[in-house]
Amino acid sequence: MQNMKKNRIQTITKGMLALLALFALNTNCSDEILNQSNPNILSPASFWQTADDAKKGIIGAYSPFVAITYYSRFEVFLSDYRDDVVNGYNTSDRTAAGYFSATADRNAPRWTWEAQYRGVARANDVLFNVPNIDMDATDKENILGEAYFIRAYNYFQLLNNFLNVPLITVPIAQIEAPDLLPQAPPASVWAQIEEDLKMAQSKLPAAWPADDLGRVTIGSATGMLGKIYLYQGKYAEAKAEFAKVMDGSYELMDDYAHNFTEEFENNKESLFEIQLVADGNQGWGADNANSGSGSAYQADLAPVGYTNQNTMRVNQWALDLFLDEQTTNGEVDPRTYTTFFWNYPDSTQYQGKFLKSRTYLNVSYGDAYDPSETTIYGNKYADWEYNGKSQSRDGGWHASGNNLRILRYADILLMFAEAEFMLNGSTQAALDAINEVRARVDLAPHTSITMQDIDDERVKEMTFERTRYFDLLRWGRVKSRIVDNPEFKSESGGTGSYKPGREYLAIPLTELDGNNNDEGFKQNPGY
Repeated sequence: MQNMKKNRIQTITKGMLALLALFALNTNCSDEILNQSNPNILSPASFWQTADDAKKGIIGAYSPFVAITYYSRFEVFLSDYRDDVVNGYNTSDRTAAGYFSATADRNAPRWTWEAQYRGVARANDVLFNVPNIDMDATDKENILGEAYFIRAYNYFQLLNNFLNVPLITVPIAQIEAPDLLPQAPPASVWAQIEEDLKMAQSKLPAAWPADDLGRVTIGSATGMLGKIYLYQGKYAEAKAEFAKVMDGSYELMDDYAHNFTEEFENNKESLFEIQLVADGNQGWGADNANSGSGSAYQADLAPVGYTNQNTMRVNQWALDLFLDEQTTNGEVDPRTYTTFFWNYPDSTQYQGKFLKSRTYLNVSYGDAYDPSETTIYGNKYADWEYNGKSQSRDGGWHASGNNLRILRYADILLMFAEAEFMLNGSTQAALDAINEVRARVDLAPHTSITMQDIDDERVKEMTFERTRYFDLLRWGRVKSRIVDNPEFKSESGGTGSYKPGREYLAIPLTELDGNNNDEGFKQNPGY
């Protein structure tokens, strides 16, 4: 499967990069010779002409996902580092959001905001220009479907992080006064996301050829639409979309761990994942040619001694939850070994293997640390069995090509169970969905469930997959779960910086300074 990935999504041509760098040039010169067009410089008018231009344009819209300011690295500080599982070390830009101190001048929110709006802008360019290109009708529809998905997904991220954001659906050059753009009511942004995902559903293919594996499909759009509905409490609509995905098109991988290794990327359980590639390029990971597009966030989840970053530890309650229930064979839930590195000498038999608590180079906890040490560390996505690395930065920032999974079928099943439970309680349909997830890891089926059971299963199945903080946010539990338990953030000073409203991030200072709409563009509450 490794050879089927790393497709054209990571390949941005020089011509496309030149287009993405375009800016308006104004001049007061009147001499005709000075006003001639330079045939060697791309402009929107000269670029959006051919089917090849359309494909370059949509690949450019995917590109921000792999920037180091987004999923390659910095997004992890605005998701996993904010939840109740991760206890990030030290006070810095990296941990600030987690301890409610990500003020308007912090880098992580600003960089991520910029990357997400870059994705929106490029999707808008595709949606504005590609309809006018004379090309194969099916190819055109597919590309437009991808652009609708990319715009919707980035707005979903912006809403969940910043809540009060401008809604832009045309190229910025088409807006008369972009410095006066107001923030849109969140309900309007949710409505736009719904509309975009429905458009994506109507235009995307069910699958792509092997050379284009990793581009979004109708399953990606349908799963995301269900998630959008769930986040808004539209449970009947969410359930209906999830049911469309549960038609046999996707299945759980037999081995849970195979969802987090480079060897099994874009597998039958995957609806959407960020296509990362260890192509030998390094640098800070800017959105341009010859910059790294591999993963750089493992260094922020890796155990102490296997990273040169401050990294983090796992709060004890999370490991306790994993260990609270044994498998039908009386052994540890196998997901624990995939997710954590902790002081546990015994093994568990699973899928014909004996699982042990191991980190890079197959090192045991007792060999890595003093035998009396009890600190719990992360392990998911380290992929040490496959890549043979000695530590998270072995080979540089972008040396891991392990894709980041964003939406998996297991998540769909658990979200379906939640939507069904919220509508009808502990029905057989809800039980069937959650028990399918549990059966894969040899846990006994539930005979009835509560919302707490769904919550617990999501922690055990989805930890370090960028979902936990946003689950707590949509359930209205950030304060009760994190703020009121400052020990969860003890390594970075607790939660004393919290003020009502800081469940969301501050609008970046650069955006406030650059917007002249004093009444319609304001800082979020709490900052």
